Amino acid sequence: MQSESREKILTANLKTILILIISIVIISLLLFRNFLFKSTYLLKSFGELSIDPEIAFTNNKPTFLEFYAEWCEVCKEMAPQVSAFKDEYEKDINFVFLNVDNQKWSNYIKKYDVNGIPQVNLFDKKGNLISTFIGKQDEIKIRKSINNLEKEEKPYEEIINAKFSKIQENKNNEVSPRSHG
Repeated sequence: MQSESREKILTANLKTILILIISIVIISLLLFRNFLFKSTYLLKSFGELSIDPEIAFTNNKPTFLEFYAEWCEVCKEMAPQVSAFKDEYEKDINFVFLNVDNQKWSNYIKKYDVNGIPQVNLFDKKGNLISTFIGKQDEIKIRKSINNLEKEEKPYEEIINAKFSKIQENKNNEVSPRSHG
């Protein structure tokens, strides 16, 4: 009799502890969802925040053009940094975000030879390509290039980091979603 009573008490205590742990996990996810999923949210919002590329290249302002994909882990890592650049410079610079999985941007993907993402291209106000950054980049390098956009003499610069997502070439000459490699 006594052992049955102890088992019932132990079972009740285990159920209570399990419910408490599950509740703590659910509450934590709700409280920290913005922090945990911020990069994914930022990437999804980039397309909505983007200026049309045709307008950007004709409005006499420098342009920050980023090629990205929502599945790209490196793009997610850089999203908060890119968002901060946008907040800081959007009055003086066009920000264009092109998702490589969207077929309507295939002409830009080909034109700027995008085969790894994230790829950031910086253009002066005349539409001349000044810098290309491929992969995860140091904030200081990008900021320096952004600040140099207004200078008259700007040699072209390409900076590639080994940490990027490769876009695989489509063998059938058809435009389709790129795969992560």
